[in-house]
Amino acid sequence: MLQIFQSSNGTLKELQNEFAGGINLKNCWVHLTNPTDKESELIVRTTGIPEDMLKAALDEEERARIEMDDGCMLVLFDIPIIEEESTYFSYTTMPLAAILTPDCLVTVCLKENSIIHQLINGRAKTPDTFRRERLLYRMLYLTHVKFLQYLKQIDKSSQRIQIELHRSTKNKELIQLLDLENSLVYFSTSLRSNSLVIEKLTRMDAKKVEDTELLEDVAIENRQALDMCNIYRDILSGTMDAYASVISNNLNIIMKVLTTLTVILAVPTLVASFWGMNTGVPFEGKLWGFWVVLGISLVLTAISGFFLIKDKSLRPKK
Repeated sequence: MLQIFQSSNGTLKELQNEFAGGINLKNCWVHLTNPTDKESELIVRTTGIPEDMLKAALDEEERARIEMDDGCMLVLFDIPIIEEESTYFSYTTMPLAAILTPDCLVTVCLKENSIIHQLINGRAKTPDTFRRERLLYRMLYLTHVKFLQYLKQIDKSSQRIQIELHRSTKNKELIQLLDLENSLVYFSTSLRSNSLVIEKLTRMDAKKVEDTELLEDVAIENRQALDMCNIYRDILSGTMDAYASVISNNLNIIMKVLTTLTVILAVPTLVASFWGMNTGVPFEGKLWGFWVVLGISLVLTAISGFFLIKDKSLRPKK
């Protein structure tokens, strides 16, 4: 999908896609969402952006970086997104490319995302499109604010799942915790990559005082998000290890109980086996012999059960 925006009297307006009529892209913001080959070729031909630079964000595994070519600057960074599962949400990241040309700003991403929607729908303060660098920095700022927002959601989800696990240990909750831990790994990796991009932009922007403050705010949000991500990841990793230990301990307790019951039940089985031999045995042919054997079995079972229960190492730990 191809969208073209331009600032007019302090507001962002979408222009009609009339390339056939020769639209002027000077001081415009061009946004591409999962563009077709025709749309990509049109933008490459109109703006002079190298094709590989335009398609960089269409690779989900592309790393965050800054690249210069033919008077165009590519700033590729990762943004957080939510993926809806059958019964819950998971979090991941995807690349977003911002390409600064001498005349306009071009952004490219694979999917629709809340960062771009905030700017388009006016929910966030959008700089004038002719101030391309400031618009880029605003995107970076909103990206890391969104990281912080999603990290808080992950923390709340983790606490909710832990409460459910206290009631009953189920595979479903453990899988959700594992997905949240994977999300934090993706976030941490993306935030570290973004921090390198921000540092390079800071060095390049040292002479532009009017945008320095916004870029410093971006760096602060990035560091805060990275610190929160590392803290939550350590907590969640420790929680997963703790639940693994609890599950293992519960299994050991169950095995101890089953072993104790097996030993106790083995005593009457042993006695019955002796008296079931096809040889002469005590009390053979006596009407009261069965009750004597049964009494011996019960006494031996009670004695073995007493000693096993008395053994503290076999008692379930509270």
